[in-house]
Amino acid sequence: MADVVVRTAREDEWDAAGAITVAAYHADQYIESRTGGYADELADTRARARDAELLVAVDTEDNLLGTVTIALPGTPYAEVSRPGELEFRMLAVHPDARGRGVGEALVRAVVARAREVGAERVVMSSGEHMTGAHRLYQRLGFQRFPERDWNPVPGVHLIAYGFSLELT
Repeated sequence: MADVVVRTAREDEWDAAGAITVAAYHADQYIESRTGGYADELADTRARARDAELLVAVDTEDNLLGTVTIALPGTPYAEVSRPGELEFRMLAVHPDARGRGVGEALVRAVVARAREVGAERVVMSSGEHMTGAHRLYQRLGFQRFPERDWNPVPGVHLIAYGFSLELT
């Protein structure tokens, strides 16, 4: 992970960050098409940068490798967070950059940001079939929060995880 840096996305990187998100979700078959429906929301990094915090992971040559969105409770991108928590969404690593610790670096950056803002917990929800991501979250100390599982649309079940900062 020494060759991966996580930082706030610059405006000139927003479109590329959206394309990485769509590419990652499409490669894992979480979306059927690269356009329309949820793919359009994944690609809309301008809205995410406006209403949340958009981070990117880059290599030593400043090439984008991945991205994640951070939301505070009560803001447009918050889904399962409550007061005192920080939530992340749309974690994505470009398919060509997988296996380099990019996802872990992004999650660790979210936890660091939560500490900076004084949050007590980091929370997120994930598709029930995103088992690779679930293994990463569990390895980093996230625990299941089944009481916050939910269905955003019929046929889509999201499971929730939380990481309590007071434990670390």
